[in-house]
Amino acid sequence: MRTKNFVLILLSSLSVLTFLDRNAISIAGHRITEELHLSESQFGWILTAFTLSYGLLEIPMGLWGDRSGEKRIITRIVATWSLLTALTGLATGFVSLFATRFIFGAGEAGAYPNTAIAIRKWFPLQERAKAQAFVWMASRLGGALAPLLIVPLQMQFGWRVTFFVLGGVGLAWVLVWHRLYPSESPLQDNTDQQQYVAPENDAPRWTVHLKDRNFWFLLVMYYCYACGVFFFISWLPKYLQAGRMIAEKDLSYSAALPFLLAAGGCLLGGWLSDHLVSRIGLNWGRKLVPVVGLSLSALLMLGCVAVDSNVAAVIMLALGLATMDVTAPVSWAIAIELAGKASGAVTGAMNTAGLLGGTIASLGVGYLISWTGSYDVPLIILAIQLLIGAFFASQLKVSTPRALDKT
Repeated sequence: MRTKNFVLILLSSLSVLTFLDRNAISIAGHRITEELHLSESQFGWILTAFTLSYGLLEIPMGLWGDRSGEKRIITRIVATWSLLTALTGLATGFVSLFATRFIFGAGEAGAYPNTAIAIRKWFPLQERAKAQAFVWMASRLGGALAPLLIVPLQMQFGWRVTFFVLGGVGLAWVLVWHRLYPSESPLQDNTDQQQYVAPENDAPRWTVHLKDRNFWFLLVMYYCYACGVFFFISWLPKYLQAGRMIAEKDLSYSAALPFLLAAGGCLLGGWLSDHLVSRIGLNWGRKLVPVVGLSLSALLMLGCVAVDSNVAAVIMLALGLATMDVTAPVSWAIAIELAGKASGAVTGAMNTAGLLGGTIASLGVGYLISWTGSYDVPLIILAIQLLIGAFFASQLKVSTPRALDKT
């Protein structure tokens, strides 16, 4: 039990680090665009560089983790992206910054699919949503910490230094992970310990899922969810500064609050889903949470557009991300349950769909702002997408690999 909890702490710290590094570019976005003379649409391409390369390599890195083990792959992933984080601070213009962020995305690809592999090995079915909840809660805590750490750091030393510091922190984490992560788990190749066995021992090859409509419903749902999330990851600081005219000195708390509440949303989503599974079964116990969460989030995003008060807008944005993020741990739990031993590949496919949404959202928001001059239009479109995601979540039929047709 202690070892299992320690593994969860390691995975959660990795999740904090991923979102510290991801969100750094958007928090420094106002300074970067001014210093490098970038337009809003060009900055959209900078944000898209990460999601594009990240998405292209999600499935290959998930497959690699399925075959080679998550410890080795996560070590390579974090070492690579940490070096590229540091190199971001050396960018001199659009081309060099785009290239650095593109390679950074390629380096980070596979982090969460390989985290899913570790959770499948260390946690039984009835605990996986809660384990995913802690991992995703940690990611949002990383998002909340990012403005609190980066804004004062860049105001004191400039935006470039923040990337050097974050790169160093990542490399230090690699040393801890490589030395302390256990190589074997109670679930791995051990069918005698029935208290740990989940119903996935004869799971099919991952390509079988391509014929399963639930696989595609899951991908569409996650695509719509990720469109909303990437607005917060990529554009929230710019929206608050340029769209709501919030001063940089006030940005730390305004940009942190949505991610702080989202951490609670992730934890609530995982706990509530596992509780519902024990009460009403796997199917509705899993899908009811994203159906309600995405619907509420859409209404809150529309509410943000309707209010003039910055305080009310920030609160609605924070609640919008929190209700949206109850979906995160449940989506990954569903993917693990559908995939079984193909968890790396199937979660990689799901995250690729999400990153496609993130790519389109990151790029599309920039162009919509440039074309319309409004920061409200993107929020309206994202709210519609969240409602579409809720619909596809309601159509899911959640089951374990044994329920799949293996022919």
